[in-house]
Parts: sequence; structure tokens; C-alpha cells
Amino acid sequence: MLEHFYAVIMAGGGGTRLWPVSRHTTPKQMLKLFGEKSLFQIAVDRLDGLFEADHVFVVTIAEQARMLHEITPHIPYENYLIEPMPRGTAAVVAMAAAALYRQDKDAVLAILTADHFIADVTEFQKILCAAHDLANTGYLTTLGITPTYASTGYGYIESGAELGTFRGAKGYKVKHFVEKPDESTAKVFLNNPLMAWNSGMFITRADVIMEEFRLYMPELYRSIEELTSLIGRDHSNEKFINTWSAIKPQTIDYGIMEKSQKAAVIPAANLGWNDVGSWDSLFDVLTPDRNGNIIINANPITLETKDSLIVSTDPSSVVVTMGLKDIIVVKTPDAVLICPRGESQRVKELVSYLKENHYTLFL
Repeated sequence: MLEHFYAVIMAGGGGTRLWPVSRHTTPKQMLKLFGEKSLFQIAVDRLDGLFEADHVFVVTIAEQARMLHEITPHIPYENYLIEPMPRGTAAVVAMAAAALYRQDKDAVLAILTADHFIADVTEFQKILCAAHDLANTGYLTTLGITPTYASTGYGYIESGAELGTFRGAKGYKVKHFVEKPDESTAKVFLNNPLMAWNSGMFITRADVIMEEFRLYMPELYRSIEELTSLIGRDHSNEKFINTWSAIKPQTIDYGIMEKSQKAAVIPAANLGWNDVGSWDSLFDVLTPDRNGNIIINANPITLETKDSLIVSTDPSSVVVTMGLKDIIVVKTPDAVLICPRGESQRVKELVSYLKENHYTLFL
């Protein structure tokens, strides 16, 4: 284990693209899609052996903190950094960096997610150690996933000059970040060895990232400076709530990574990574039955049904499908989603429609 290495798990999101199972009261990271453990529990488990429990921090909102702590009680509750309300990943990272720098001036942070799937945990930990070493040279190091298909749903990173080899993994200076491309551009990227998917995970020294906040997001930097004495100690303080609520929401990618001259990338080819960003993504990580169907928590009767996904939150109720092919069916006690494969990314549009038309009971 590396003495000054800390994991920071971002766990405050709602995961609306997995509606109707993912709701305000059952956010994405609490879902059990890969067995008996939630995505958050799996995210914590894959840190075992690399980080002691007291080196694992979680940033989330107050209403989720207790739920998350109940299922991972070995992480000290004082390691939960509470957002009074979501203000984007830039604020999350700034708060965590300030808290850990106060604790350890040599702290290196691995900013991780609570809701990704990673098949090869051993390779993941190896890459994190390599990224730790590169980060200690002063770079903001992100993990770039080697593309396996022409995805239009991910942002991309183009590698530039080589920075060296770290524990067997090569690191590169980031040439530039690319927003989600159209299909023709994604096909070009697939055949370009310099392009990688942006995983949303990165590793940095606390002091380095705080200096980048001072340079590129000075308003956020000043807000976090004002709150430093309270971070990790009293997030219900009126000053904390008022100052935090005034922070302009922004992502760490746009606010810092895309502007910094210190951005670096380590390509990761064999993690078996997936961000579980839609119901369709489950076809990439779960093994179907002999008819090509994936069944999760359902008691199904599938007559002439092929290459489909059937999800239920109640395994005692029967879900019957007849003559279906390439269809997604998701059943909860109060809502049912039915759509063709390839269309589940549009669930985010559906959730916006429900909000705009006051279907709040279903959110």
C-alpha cells in the first residue's frame, strides 16, 4: 500500500438513465445489477488491498451518506464529505483535495466513481499505482480506456508526447480532449491508437490540483478556502451551506482538465470497463442466456423472445414476453419501461419529460 495515496469515490449522482429502477430514493450506485452487491459496494471492494479503509473517502449528499455507510460500515463515517446540494464534480474534487491536503501535505488522490463496472480488478489496481507515480511528478493523470467500438456516448482523449513508463505503463501528455463525437468521427477514432475514451477517473496530488483551481477556477478556489476549516467537520454549518450553495456548478473536465497544461493520460486496454450509463450497456458486461436474453431479478416467461433485456425489482412477480427481439423491458411496482435496444440512452429525455410535466411521484 502507498502511504500517501487516498481514494475519493464520487457517489452523489442520481443515474437517471437507468429509470425507472434508479430514482431519487434509489440512486444508480445503490442498484444491484451484478449479483447481491450494489454498484457502490463493488466500487469499494475493488479498492481492497490497495487502500486501507481510513484512506477511502466518499463525497455524496446527506440523504445518501447514511445509506452508503450502512452497506460499507468499515469506511469511517468521518470520511464522508457531505455536499449540501450537488454543485458538479469540480466542487467535489476541490472539497476532497482541500480536506486531504489539510490532513496530509503529500496526499495523492485517486478520484473514482461509484457506478462503473471494471472486470479486471488486478489490472485496475496496477494502473492506479502507475497513475500515482505519474501524478507525483506533477501531472493531473487520467485513465484513458482503449476503445472497443465506435462509441458516440463517450468523450475522447488524444495522447501527445510520451512522458515515460510507470510500473510498466506508459504515460502521455494530453494533446486535447474531444467531446462526444458523431458516428463517422467515432469510427475514425476507433482506428486511431492515440485516441481513448475518457473514463472520468483521474489521479492527482492535492497540492497540484488546488493550484490548478486557483489558476482556472478562482471563484471556486476562494469558496473552498473559506470552507477549509469546516470541510469534514461541520457541513451543516450555516456558513458552509450558504457558501456551498453559491458555487456555480461545473464539471472537473471542463473546469480544469480541458484547460490545464498538466493533463496526462495512461491508456488502459484490458480493464473490462463500462460506465453502466444505460440499460443497453448491460449487454456489454453481462453474459446472456442461450437465446441472447439477459434477466435481472425477474421471474420471466420468455416465449420466442431473443436478444432482449428483462429487469424487475420484484422477483416474485411474473414478467411474460412473447415474440420479442431486441427489446428492453424494465418493471417496477409503479412503472414499466419498454423500448428497443439502442434507444435506452433516450431515457434521460424521458426523465426530463416527467419533470416538466409534474410526474414527480415517479422520480
